[in-house]
Amino acid sequence: MGQNPAAYPAPPTALQQKRAWLWKALGRAYLRIAGWRIEGSFPADLKCVTIVAPHTSNWDFTLGLALVFAVELRVSFLGKHTLFKAPFKGLLHWLGGIPVDRSASHGVVGECVNAFKASPALMLALAPEGTRHGVSKWKSGFYQIALGAGVPIFPVGFDYATHAIRLMPMFTPTGDQAGDLKQLQSVFESVEGLNVRPVAKSEV
Repeated sequence: MGQNPAAYPAPPTALQQKRAWLWKALGRAYLRIAGWRIEGSFPADLKCVTIVAPHTSNWDFTLGLALVFAVELRVSFLGKHTLFKAPFKGLLHWLGGIPVDRSASHGVVGECVNAFKASPALMLALAPEGTRHGVSKWKSGFYQIALGAGVPIFPVGFDYATHAIRLMPMFTPTGDQAGDLKQLQSVFESVEGLNVRPVAKSEV
């Protein structure tokens, strides 16, 4: 069984995005039928980098959309620039997508930092593994973005073993990248992706 709609956590007002009632209904219907529940609460911070892990399947994106629609969350994410073409360009922008040219990734961190500085409220969702395929190390871009923008990191786990979307406590980067990444990864040790694999280690 899914979660009681009355128990759905609400994001801060500035991070809410009201859409047609149908999208909210569809998101909650998906979570209910698939048996997912949301554990924890959204932070009061209006700016944060959200990391979602482990990322092992394309179904993670579907689940993420269901969550976003169900709680009417306004969130941004990075996507391959090649995807932002007709007929998907308008849809991806509507969903909060930001096109990124990975071949010029040296400028992505700076662009994201500037976006945080220019916006009064921004939640940027990233997969620290960088891909749904098995990797042995996390990418550190999300950490550099959070550190450069001076915003906290919000860990979210998609636990397929228990069908729980875990909204975990916020983490404030200290500047000790190796130590911080190790601590962040530890909170995901009990979170099991759809395709089980060991938790990736940090890339420093």
